Amino acid sequence: MKNRAARIFGVLFFAIGSGLQPYANADENSNLAQELANPIASLISVPIQVNFDDNYGADDEGTRTTVNIQPVIPFEFNDDWNLITRTIAPIIYQDDVIPGEGSQSGLGDINMSLFFSPKKPSESGLIWGVGPVFVLPTATDDLIGSEKWSVGPAAVALTVRGPWTVGGLDEERFTLRCAQPGGMYTAWPASTNSSRR
Repeated sequence: MKNRAARIFGVLFFAIGSGLQPYANADENSNLAQELANPIASLISVPIQVNFDDNYGADDEGTRTTVNIQPVIPFEFNDDWNLITRTIAPIIYQDDVIPGEGSQSGLGDINMSLFFSPKKPSESGLIWGVGPVFVLPTATDDLIGSEKWSVGPAAVALTVRGPWTVGGLDEERFTLRCAQPGGMYTAWPASTNSSRR
């Protein structure tokens, strides 16, 4: 039953993703493919990535299927810079990942990166962007999310050489801790005895 649900889930998103493929002539295909491989291109795209993990979890007996919906949306910041948003919304189904807990499914924690990137590559062809990354605790089930807010820096750098797009994207996230606010005022001399004799 669990494998059947995972297969149906994967096929459904593959079919949806296949239906979203843009149509272009042969000359435009190579340029479009390079832009789609660039995570900070001035192009709205919605990549869908399906990951299947077997022998997963504490006892290596679980399975997990994650469908990452990853819209990339550029905004013109000024004449020289773009602000590119890159959001990852994971839809997760897992079974027997946590011993004794059965299966869970739903939306996981959303990861949102904001990249400030020059509109034109450098003279050497380097395309780059930097900005913050946020992890929002949006999981619909406690067992598929962190239940924590995180924030940190993100950077991406790449170059396109012929049919090759080569580069990397790095994020460093720090968990935000919320302290309980409070205060106290003590006047000297202080008396803690309010009873009268």
